[in-house]
Order: sequence, then structure tokens, then C-alpha cells
Amino acid sequence: MANTSGSIMKTIFLILIYMFVASSILGQELTKEQNIVAQTILGEARGDGKRGMYAVACVILERKLSKHWANTAQGVCLQKSQFDYWTQHSRVKWDDQNRANVRHLLQGNSESAKYAKLLAINLTKLDRSFVKYADHYCTTDTHNYWTKGRKPLGVIGQHKFYKLR
Repeated sequence: MANTSGSIMKTIFLILIYMFVASSILGQELTKEQNIVAQTILGEARGDGKRGMYAVACVILERKLSKHWANTAQGVCLQKSQFDYWTQHSRVKWDDQNRANVRHLLQGNSESAKYAKLLAINLTKLDRSFVKYADHYCTTDTHNYWTKGRKPLGVIGQHKFYKLR
């Protein structure tokens, strides 16, 4: 998304640095819910870098806080047909391989895995205005029925973000 003010990004960056340091010091293990959130973030947006992963985490939080969705991050992530990472496709095997790759990544110490874990641990502290309170997204080359006639709030990496509810 186009940022009209560098101060928003600077603030987010400083908050994330603080959260990273705090989380590293605590050596915090992921809860089951945090693990599901981290997998969702990596599975959906690891190719879009930190901005993309932050944006997906913001959508998860927006849904969690909305009365229209499950009231837990785990419930939001696992809701049927909402996040492609968790959707079972009966005719393809790439989704199984993607989930296996993500689980393997989370066991490692890559930058993207550390960042996804950090976002999952600190989910409630994210600034949802980063995605203009979007509650949906899809890839830029996708034209779903629910995007018809709607203008995205913005684009980050390969994803378009929308506020539908």
C-alpha cells in the first residue's frame, strides 16, 4: 500500500524491533494458536516479505476483533475456505507440500520464520491501519466473485486488500 507518511512505517518498525527483542529475551515458545497464526502468515505471504506478512497478520487480527468472524486467531485462520494455506484441495498435492514446507520453515531459524513467529506472538499489538482495516485479500491475479465491482484498499506484494465487512 502506498504510505502517505513515513511515520507509520517508522512506528511499526520500532514496535517490531521492541517486540523482537522482548520475545528473544523471553525465549517464548509458541502456543498452539500462535503456531497456527505463524503457519498462516508464512503459508500465505512469505513470498511478499515482511510488509506482506505484516499485512496478512493485520487481516487475521481485524477478523479476530470483528463480530463477523471467530473470536480467536486460531478460529479465524482455520475457518473453512478462508485462507488458502489451510484449504484442502482434493485434486492437487501442492497444498500438502506447501504446508509441509511451512512446518519445516517454522522449525528453522530463517528470517521469515522468526518474523512470522514474532507477528504471531504479538498479534494483538499490530497496527491494523497499515492495511486500512482490511478483512480480506487475494492475489493480484485473482478476480473472485467477492472482488467484482470493488476497489482494493491497496496492494502489497502479490496481494490486493479489501474491507468487506
